Amino acid sequence: MTNGWLLDEHDRETLLRDHPPRYATVVAHHVTLDVRASDPPHEVKAAVLGSTDDEKGVEALVVSIDGSVDRPDGSTYHITWSLGDGRAAKESNDVLKERGWKEWDHPVPITLTPARLR
Repeated sequence: MTNGWLLDEHDRETLLRDHPPRYATVVAHHVTLDVRASDPPHEVKAAVLGSTDDEKGVEALVVSIDGSVDRPDGSTYHITWSLGDGRAAKESNDVLKERGWKEWDHPVPITLTPARLR
């Protein structure tokens, strides 16, 4: 089980319209908190602050949770946005670590719902 937050469907549609995915497999589903936590996450204030793209098939949006982009495990809060052939969502963590991310001109507030994800 993974704990995190589901992206609100309306916010997802708006982000997909305003920031079209670059790769064929659109994920755009959730933000991970912890893959080992036993308690579900709490409600949060969230916003998309920027994005990263390795230009080889992994695109992610960087998200602030209650004002921070830093996950407790040392990685960065994000939404895997889209993937190319043969790529996996978990690779977003590596791309963020290796390439960093580009801040957008303005944050985009989003609604996230606490959830236990599989």
